[in-house]
Amino acid sequence: MSNQQGVYAGITFFYYEDLEPAARFYRETMGFSLVYDQGWAKIFRIAGNTHIGIVAGEKGFCRPQEKNAVLLTVVVDDVNGWYERLRKTDTTLLTEVLDKPDINVHCFFLQDPAGYAIEVQQFTDPHVAQEFRSQ
Repeated sequence: MSNQQGVYAGITFFYYEDLEPAARFYRETMGFSLVYDQGWAKIFRIAGNTHIGIVAGEKGFCRPQEKNAVLLTVVVDDVNGWYERLRKTDTTLLTEVLDKPDINVHCFFLQDPAGYAIEVQQFTDPHVAQEFRSQ
């Protein structure tokens, strides 16, 4: 057995005062597929075994915060294509496309309907990018 002790997936949960705008955003704007709808919680596949769960704030373990320090990063092959697609929607883009050569990243930042920050990122070093591909 590996040092991961049987771990086979990851889900990051965000909590919302109003769940439906968030559900539409992740399904329609981001294009993530809904894997499991529990009513007051919905789990979307980002890629492979990586997921985001969105939860009605009055039901889940945690509660929505007025200000949060969470950043969801979505790693893609074409940052410019994602930027151009999202620019044509009503998505709140926080930056233009940025190059960060000191960390080998090409990226931009946006926010979801409740203000959670999302980074769409592309690794510019092919060896690093390969490390993040499904094994």
